[in-house]
Amino acid sequence: MRSSPTSQALRRGLLALAATAALLPSAFAQSPIIIKFSHVVAIDTPKGKAAEFFAKRAAELTKGKVKVEVYPNSQLYKDKEEMEALQLGSVQMLAPSLSKFAPLGVKEFEAFDLPFIFDDYNDLHAVTQGPVGAKLLKKLESRGITGLAYWDNGFKVMSANKPLKAVEDYKGVKMRIQSSKVLDAQMRAVGALPQVLAFSETYQALQTGVVDGTENPPSNLYTQKMHEVQKHLTVTNHGYLGYAVVVNKKFWDGLPADIRAALTKAMAESTKVANDTAFQDNQDALAKVKASGKTAIYQPTLGERFLLKKAMFPVHKQMASRIGEETIQDIYKATNFDPNKM
Repeated sequence: MRSSPTSQALRRGLLALAATAALLPSAFAQSPIIIKFSHVVAIDTPKGKAAEFFAKRAAELTKGKVKVEVYPNSQLYKDKEEMEALQLGSVQMLAPSLSKFAPLGVKEFEAFDLPFIFDDYNDLHAVTQGPVGAKLLKKLESRGITGLAYWDNGFKVMSANKPLKAVEDYKGVKMRIQSSKVLDAQMRAVGALPQVLAFSETYQALQTGVVDGTENPPSNLYTQKMHEVQKHLTVTNHGYLGYAVVVNKKFWDGLPADIRAALTKAMAESTKVANDTAFQDNQDALAKVKASGKTAIYQPTLGERFLLKKAMFPVHKQMASRIGEETIQDIYKATNFDPNKM
């Protein structure tokens, strides 16, 4: 049966339209899924480098179906605004410090602030890359947030304008801390006087004597030039600073399964970049502080470190009702730590 002139004309029109679409793929192709990834630090930090790497790998693994737009240095939202922006869906992805989750009502994350809760990176990663870390991230879902990974910043060292070798050396020393009940208790446990100050105000406070010392991963201390106003540094590695990469749950759940799988792979690769970079940056920072000749670096003996740990350990019990005994015990089990030996 012969087709009518009208149907032939229609078919020719459709073929012409298809040919035009083939020549102009950008006009007819599906727009990429946009992920706005906001963070508050510089591009050349471990978090900044890992975020850029994630954007690159996400594009590669999804074959351009996803475009991650990274906004560093609080370009989109400041520290205190970004979590609300994520929950509202104004931004899709963040990498806030772990201390930011307690104000949401998930106080279990304050376990990461406990002194000497991790002896080394093996202990830490047994938690952050294992079932305990996954269980903690799961608690964010009721707040409309999905946790994807933990990224390291590093272990903290103590600095002051006097040597801090023995526990008694901390007595009466004014130490700057982040706003944290756990860190406040940690400093009081050794007789220090904790002072809550914004990170941006710390250098001047050290310079003018408002505070005597502080705790930081070496990379933070060095990049903020705190070593120029601190005569002594002790490599205590007593506490941990890290981040959780999180995404808006509704957005994440709405992605096609293949896209989620590709982004999960990109995140796993980015986590290795973040952690390896953080480790190396802290090693390099300590070497640079030493080379500056402005700060004497002291490496405590195993015995000295144990006595500091013993002095601060009561904070674990003190904060158990706030953080949750179950979470603390889960971490002890994951790291093979026996509290009875303290």
